[in-house]
Amino acid sequence: MTTPSRFDAVIVGGFGHVGLPLGLVFADVGLQVGLYDIDREKRRTIEAGRMPFIERDAEPLLRRVLGETLHVVDDLAAIGRSEYVVITIGTPVDEYLNPKVRPVLALADELVPHLTAGHRIVLRSTVYPGTSKSLSDLLRRRGRDVHVAYCPERIVQGYAVRELRKLPQIISGFTPEAVASSRALFERLGVETLEVSVAEAELAKLFSNAWRYLQFAAANQFYMIATDHGVDYARVYEAMTANYGRAQDLPRPGFAAGPCLLKDTLQLAAAYRNNFLLGHAAMMVNEGLPDFVVRRLVEHDGIDLNGARVGILGMAFKADIDDIRDSLSYKLAKILRFHGATVVCSDEYVDDPAFVKKEDLLASCPIVVVGVPHAAYRGLVVPAATHLVDLWGVTAPPRGASA
Repeated sequence: MTTPSRFDAVIVGGFGHVGLPLGLVFADVGLQVGLYDIDREKRRTIEAGRMPFIERDAEPLLRRVLGETLHVVDDLAAIGRSEYVVITIGTPVDEYLNPKVRPVLALADELVPHLTAGHRIVLRSTVYPGTSKSLSDLLRRRGRDVHVAYCPERIVQGYAVRELRKLPQIISGFTPEAVASSRALFERLGVETLEVSVAEAELAKLFSNAWRYLQFAAANQFYMIATDHGVDYARVYEAMTANYGRAQDLPRPGFAAGPCLLKDTLQLAAAYRNNFLLGHAAMMVNEGLPDFVVRRLVEHDGIDLNGARVGILGMAFKADIDDIRDSLSYKLAKILRFHGATVVCSDEYVDDPAFVKKEDLLASCPIVVVGVPHAAYRGLVVPAATHLVDLWGVTAPPRGASA
């Protein structure tokens, strides 16, 4: 099928973990969708009908809609032929852990030549509070009478295609038309929409990720306290959560990382003039966990890491995906190497020629740390002689040990 003369929506940042799944589900309900992105390698992969990252249920869908209702576009001029412009570019923090607002506003300058009166702009990326208004104001100063909406994504990476079809969608906008058109867009997915103000929507997104980050920090702090007291935290966790509803949302301890939770906690802290003390404490706990693991090996277990061979099982930032952005397994590896260890890494999904198979790692490393609880590690039998650190509790008890 040839590229359509008009698009229902063009997604800017359309090859990423947020934009591509959204484009797929919009295309699947019959919308004509254009994907724009500057990543040439991902473009080649997508045009070949393959997903550039792990996303459940996505690849068969991509092959079905590609060239029919989903199209890769060459440049931003395509938005001039669209009803909606959906912005899904990344919004990172800088080297000083401060929010980077400029990428969104710089993109607005690039959009201006292609926008016409009445265009619907849907900002989907997580943003520092007030960014949506800055975007709207900038476009109006540039003489563009457009309708800006903020509708934050809330998907779990790797399961976006599934969740976009069932999760309620938060919608907000600066004009009644922005709200109404956003509602109409997301209702095409057959999901509930929740209308709030733009400021409320921005905070709802940041609060959601900060809350999850705080939960991980509580679990990790509990683990550290129990471990330093010589107590098996796995047994404590079981006692706390077994058939006890009020503790069911307590996660297990483990490396809480990735490109969103810490970043969004820091954005919220910056918005609150660095008085978000809980957020800062959570960062210290979660980011400090790799150092805690190494300290226990050296100070408590009496292991001389200088020259030791240490294996890390799982290098992605979370289970069963291939994304390594901000993974704390890499921080753990760096600390181990600082202590003189030879670090061997393995992952079920990350493609790195330096990695080894999990079986080879277990056979060659007397010390093993489980970095990420990939499903492939569930019940994995670890040699009895191995010094195992498994915060997640996914592996089987070592041979010869009591269950």
